[in-house]
Amino acid sequence: MSIKRALVSVSDKTGIVDFCRELSQLGVEIISTGGTKNLLSKEGVPVIGISEVTGFPEILDGRVKTLHPAVHSGLLAVRDSSEHQAQMKELGLDYIDLVVVNLYPFQETIAKPDVAYEDAIENIDIGGPTMLRSAAKNHAFVSVVVDAADYGTVLEEVRAGGDTTLDTRKRLAAKVFRHTASYDALISDYLSNVNGDPLPERYTVTYEKIQDLRYGENPHQKAAFYRKPLAGADTLTQAEQLHGKELSYNNINDANAALQIVKEFEEPAVVAVKHMNPCGVGVGSSVLEAYQKAYAADPVSIFGGIVAANRIIDADTALLLKEIFLEIVLAPGFTEEALEILTQKKNIRLLKLGGLELGASRSSQFVVTSIDGGMVVQESDVHTLQESDITVVTDRKPTEAELKQLLFGWKVVKHVKSNAIVLAKDDMTIGVGAGQMNRVGAAKIAIEQAAEQAKGSILASDAFFPMGDTLEFAAKAGITAVIQPGGSVRDEESIKVANEHGIAMVFTGVRHFKH
Repeated sequence: MSIKRALVSVSDKTGIVDFCRELSQLGVEIISTGGTKNLLSKEGVPVIGISEVTGFPEILDGRVKTLHPAVHSGLLAVRDSSEHQAQMKELGLDYIDLVVVNLYPFQETIAKPDVAYEDAIENIDIGGPTMLRSAAKNHAFVSVVVDAADYGTVLEEVRAGGDTTLDTRKRLAAKVFRHTASYDALISDYLSNVNGDPLPERYTVTYEKIQDLRYGENPHQKAAFYRKPLAGADTLTQAEQLHGKELSYNNINDANAALQIVKEFEEPAVVAVKHMNPCGVGVGSSVLEAYQKAYAADPVSIFGGIVAANRIIDADTALLLKEIFLEIVLAPGFTEEALEILTQKKNIRLLKLGGLELGASRSSQFVVTSIDGGMVVQESDVHTLQESDITVVTDRKPTEAELKQLLFGWKVVKHVKSNAIVLAKDDMTIGVGAGQMNRVGAAKIAIEQAAEQAKGSILASDAFFPMGDTLEFAAKAGITAVIQPGGSVRDEESIKVANEHGIAMVFTGVRHFKH
């Protein structure tokens, strides 16, 4: 067999003229439609219009042009079937050996701000996916190309033997079905959201590969990094790496955790993360002050960690960052002086993000978590606590200074693995108890880490206290104020203990479990 006829209809015309010109020089007849045909004709490439093949004009503003038996019989006919051969001959139909199609730019259309619904619908391709699927199904005989990156391979094989190899056709067919599945998933997601049904009976997602990773959490695990189409500019998937070696699987997860925490704060903030838990969080009047506090919060654990800032890194901050080993520094930008300082360190990875949505301005997204045999989907936790949401449940009200620290601690504790306890003082964390099987254990860890600094600090808990024992530990450490969701059947026991020790306690009515 050999490739004698090709049907070409592309939205992205990158490289298509040179590709078709060489196909024509190799004796391949080119059939085309609309804008692609006009371009090829203009560039002097011999081309036949689709209407000459179908005997029917392109109609309905181009909505119907390739949906015709003369096209799809040429794609779907089984070439070694005598019955199919006889039918094709009887009806005067010819085979189509190569399909080159890419689809209407639906993703680019819905990415436009305030895109009209009608424009989105008009950019749903029908004929293109149908031709692709027909050709891919019949890949035993038909070559199909959906990606300009494959033009070179096809030309090389046609030059060598007049046709592509079966292995190549299988690979190209698989790529087509991935492409059309992704295309349909985007349409499904768009329409589901327009209809107010973001969690439908069938949940289809699509991602595009950013890079292969050397390995996963451990060297024996394969891994890759993918991006969701239309991901926001302030997501890790859109970060620009300015310096350093490739990101690892663990780097990506830790950096994402740091990014989610630092977005909580509208004021200058810096977060240090280790194993997806914050080991130090600080806010200040500048990024330098915020980093100094984040470092002081736990100067041991920050070593080898991830640092994220919600302000541009300046030279003074860079000089301090340079003093210790860090895997990643993530920020909205770096001054020229800061870059010059930090790039002197060979292995540090520097990531720059677009404009960050901070504090209450953050929008909720749906988050997919895989489980064995399935997945669970939920909205991201972007709940922002307002001072008016707080209920004081103890005899003593928190002072203005304590209230400020309580709100700070609450922003941090929601990002700590449950059971979680955070101690805070002077706009910085001083103790973090993460991922414990009971709340008292988490409190003990946080208080032990804070040591003498615990005196006069506040305590934030991601969930309610099932009994008063956590408050007893807090009182012994000199903690003066507590913020927790409330809602336990034994709330009164905790309130009583707090009152006995003069601790101010507030309820939020919201919990922040993080598993």
